[in-house]
Amino acid sequence: MSDWTAFGRVDADGTVYVKTAEGERVVGSWQAGAPEEGLAHFARRFADLVTEVDLTEARLNSGAADAGHSLTTIRRIRASLAEAHVVGDIDALAARLDKLAAVAEEKAGEARAAREAARGEALARKTALVEEAEKLAAESTGWKTAGDRLKEILDEWKTIRGVDKKVDGELWKRFAAARDGFTRRRGAHFASLDSQRKQAQQVKEDLVAEAEKLRDSTDWAATANQLKELMNQWKAAPRAAKEAEQKLWERFRAAQDAFFTRRSEVFSARDNEQRANLERKQALLAEAEALDVDADPKGAQAKLREIQAQWHEAGRVPREAAAGLERRLRVVDDKVREVMDSAWRRTTKEDNPLLAQMRSQVAEAEERLARAQAAGDNRRIKEAEQALASKRQFLQLAEQAG
Repeated sequence: MSDWTAFGRVDADGTVYVKTAEGERVVGSWQAGAPEEGLAHFARRFADLVTEVDLTEARLNSGAADAGHSLTTIRRIRASLAEAHVVGDIDALAARLDKLAAVAEEKAGEARAAREAARGEALARKTALVEEAEKLAAESTGWKTAGDRLKEILDEWKTIRGVDKKVDGELWKRFAAARDGFTRRRGAHFASLDSQRKQAQQVKEDLVAEAEKLRDSTDWAATANQLKELMNQWKAAPRAAKEAEQKLWERFRAAQDAFFTRRSEVFSARDNEQRANLERKQALLAEAEALDVDADPKGAQAKLREIQAQWHEAGRVPREAAAGLERRLRVVDDKVREVMDSAWRRTTKEDNPLLAQMRSQVAEAEERLARAQAAGDNRRIKEAEQALASKRQFLQLAEQAG
């Protein structure tokens, strides 16, 4: 109903009344014009109240307004009706406000419950974050991962609202203490690590110095073993700081490479020389095995002595081939000796050509020794001495037997 003037009247002296279930009461005075205008004026005031109630109800139902604030507004309007200077259906408006107050009280209760739940959830979240931070501070050794997680916890902490100020302050103290504890423990760890790395650096500097002393060695076998042992010590030692570790490793590796490269070059040259010696001895052996000892024992013996002289001068051959070559040459030598022994036993000591030949071979061996000594070639000297001793022994045995 919008004709609010039906709920009021103006008497002859201009007094304005509003009609309620409890009777009439004075709401004002109108002297400025006709009574109808006076009623319309006070009715508009009532319409303003109704408009305020409509807006309050709409905001309450839509959730746009805080239910507690809406309830305060409703109670204020309801309390003002008893003395409001308005003309309109005050009883109906009061009943409407009473119902609306009940709705607002229910919604305010729900809002309070929701706030309490949110406060509890916020408290639980912050408590969980604090406990996680404390665990990280006490146990974690994944320093970067734990540090990043503590930053994430702080960022998440800032987004959580609604915790009681006092409780929030206590939780924050625990979080700050955990973070500070983690920072101190991490700092102590890296300080200890720095100390260990300095010690490791000193150990590896000593290993590098040892390796660099050995880089020019020609004691191939012993030095190779020493360098391998230094490598084992390097692997067992802790790591130094990254940059120092890399530089030390490069020096250590360079010293090793220098030695093993030189050794490889020397061994390669030796292998090439021995392979050439092998080819020479194989050719000499072919000549020796082709000798016709039975047809010409003396000629075979002379040729064999030439071959043996060249054999000794040819030098070393690869170890795996040496024994076989020597064995085959001894077979030829034994055959020649056997044939010549038979012939020698048939002649006198003075006429024995074998003795003369052996004396000649001794003389030749003495000359080879002299040449080696003049050249200062230790290897050739040693070989010549051995050959001379062997030939003298054979000659002595032959002379005694004769």
